[in-house]
Amino acid sequence: MNPEEGLVVAQTLSVTELNRLVRQRLETGFPLCRVRGEIADLSHAASGHVYFTLVDEAAQVRCTLWRQRAQLLGWTPKEGVQVEALALIGLYEARGEYQLNVEALYRCGQGTLNERFLRTRARLESEGLFDPARRRTLPFLAKRVAIVASLQAAALHDVLSTLQRRAPQLGLCIFPTPVQGEAAAPGIVAAITAAGEIGCLRGCEVLILCRGGGAAEDLAAFNEEIVARAIRACPIPVVCGVGHETDFSIADFAADLRAPTPTAAAELVCLPRDDLVQVLAGYKAQMGRSLRRRLHADTQRLDMLASRLVSPADRLAQHQQQLKMLRQGLKHQWQQQHVRRRERLDYLLTQLHLLDPHAVLQRGYSLVHDEQGELVRSAGKLKLGASINLQFAKGSAKGRLEAIKAK
Repeated sequence: MNPEEGLVVAQTLSVTELNRLVRQRLETGFPLCRVRGEIADLSHAASGHVYFTLVDEAAQVRCTLWRQRAQLLGWTPKEGVQVEALALIGLYEARGEYQLNVEALYRCGQGTLNERFLRTRARLESEGLFDPARRRTLPFLAKRVAIVASLQAAALHDVLSTLQRRAPQLGLCIFPTPVQGEAAAPGIVAAITAAGEIGCLRGCEVLILCRGGGAAEDLAAFNEEIVARAIRACPIPVVCGVGHETDFSIADFAADLRAPTPTAAAELVCLPRDDLVQVLAGYKAQMGRSLRRRLHADTQRLDMLASRLVSPADRLAQHQQQLKMLRQGLKHQWQQQHVRRRERLDYLLTQLHLLDPHAVLQRGYSLVHDEQGELVRSAGKLKLGASINLQFAKGSAKGRLEAIKAK
């Protein structure tokens, strides 16, 4: 059922549905309101949320201050304290109890100041002045630091003592300003502007804005819009160390880095000398290792190049040796070729000698020719009484056939 259409009497609702409808009506029907009362039944949950009851002479109401809002209070709520709560009315559905969801909590008499703080913060935040992307990184090793503070403030003494102890080599430029009273906000703006202009010319790389703790009225100057804009306009990163750890100001949100105390701000902008010596020792060791690796690599490369480098005399000797080996190789090849050709010639002569008919006759054979001088190869071609000529290895003879055996 749409709650805007109203309840239908004939309809049956579950307890959950009823509580949800009542919560929606309460949240939409009551604007942000201010409620005065005394804190009672106060408890701080492990989650950071604060639960308490606001009471007066005749009534009470349960209240919840969520962790995000509690962190912005700047003071610690206590039982018995009269306060004004800026709250939205809601309903805790699980128990069916209506309660106040507290947006801000002021000690009586301080509500106007805190309300102005919330309005200024909301406006500048919506404008993007507190955008984390706009925050600048602090230099790793600053050489000179600008400080905006009151010369009479104990916070300045704490900052100077910390810097002297941790980093005595740092150069310092102090830009004095009142930090409390009506003239404080314009004075802080002028000091920040001077630090950005003159400090940069003197080599300042980071600015510390510091002031010790105090009541809300004492820190009011650091909640002024002009101070926040001066911080964002400063050309060097700004570290805000204003008040104690629980104190929050508009300057904290505008700064590039918030420090919980002025002393912590001094610690954030510098490395201790001993730590710096250790860092330098680490760099020295790293450079030594790098140089040794480079030297070893270059030595190996030099040895390799030296092994490839040959003097002209050695190069000439190498060529002469190669020429000598080439000549010897040619001579050897020619000798081998001559031997092969000689062996071939001897082989051919042997074969020719074997084919020489005179050599055959030397072994006791003879040649037979007929009357026409033709070589007789078959007895069947001869006739009885025919004349034949016989040729021997030495001499010849002539005869007549008396018998013929053809087979």
